Amino acid sequence: MTSMPASERLGSHLKRAEQALNATKHAVLKPAGLTVPQYAALLHLSENPGISAAALARACMVTPPTMNTLLKNLQERGLIERTPHEWHKNVLETRLTERGQEMLADADARAVRVERGLSAEFSEEERERLVALLGRCVDYLESVRPR
Repeated sequence: MTSMPASERLGSHLKRAEQALNATKHAVLKPAGLTVPQYAALLHLSENPGISAAALARACMVTPPTMNTLLKNLQERGLIERTPHEWHKNVLETRLTERGQEMLADADARAVRVERGLSAEFSEEERERLVALLGRCVDYLESVRPR
């Protein structure tokens, strides 16, 4: 088997970029009182009011048990409310409360500053190319993943 130095492994570079983004977002979201996963959940909830916990877990790329713990915490803090679905009583619909909307607005302004700053590091052509290249990474990795 031929070894490959870490510096030549694209996965190492992708992981470093992901870790740097998460660490920066964690630092800017902390004063807003939210973690990165909580922020992601509130953001998806704001765009999809009433979404189920299972669908929210998929959107946030976490397991359903992780999402249920996260939602329990957000509900205890008064940031979301969960009510039985009109027709499917065993399904809880989740929505932001007014307080949740306010916290999300503050957190989102902070996160958007990071995203805009990162985006500004690239020309429009470079951004489009980067998105396309990352898309190719995802397509390849999904095509070779054992099912």
